[in-house]
Amino acid sequence: MKPTLPVTGDPEADQLLVEDPLARLIGMLLDQQVPMEWAFSSPLKLQQRLGGHLDAAEIAAMPLEDLEAAFKGPPALHRYPGSMAKRTQQLCQHLVDHHGGRADAVWAEVTDGRELFDRVRSLPGFGGEKAKIFVALLAKRFGVRPPGWEEPARPFSDDTHRSVADVDSPEALLEVRAFKKMMKEKGKGKDG
Repeated sequence: MKPTLPVTGDPEADQLLVEDPLARLIGMLLDQQVPMEWAFSSPLKLQQRLGGHLDAAEIAAMPLEDLEAAFKGPPALHRYPGSMAKRTQQLCQHLVDHHGGRADAVWAEVTDGRELFDRVRSLPGFGGEKAKIFVALLAKRFGVRPPGWEEPARPFSDDTHRSVADVDSPEALLEVRAFKKMMKEKGKGKDG
């Protein structure tokens, strides 16, 4: 089964998330304090602004001011373009320093779910909840399912449509939105 991630409303942006592991990581990094669709559509815009490709080594090496300019647009790629440009550069530098510049090396050849979680959690900008969601995203949408992945990804490993990891159709996206709205009204997070 071919992976899908219909989260942005833009088929080209969604396809980039499927095909480019770095785009997927950047989208997840940006998924805070902005709508999910905005965060995950930004890698395509960033790719276009950086000459048509995303490369961790190039992003890590470029002057921060240039990356900030790409993030500021217009339109801006995030509500906080300056700080998110810096976090994106830190993420890319981490990939260069620890994974040969390859985003997919973060999850390649992991032996179990805890190792996968620990690798994702070590990424700059990836706190505990974001790491859980990304592990669930890799497992549910991309078949990266090392033994025991479910435990460190809880509760995002369950069948409740609560995060981007559960978006496999436009209908599922609506279910995730409804879940987030319900939890916000109850004063709880996505993991509630």
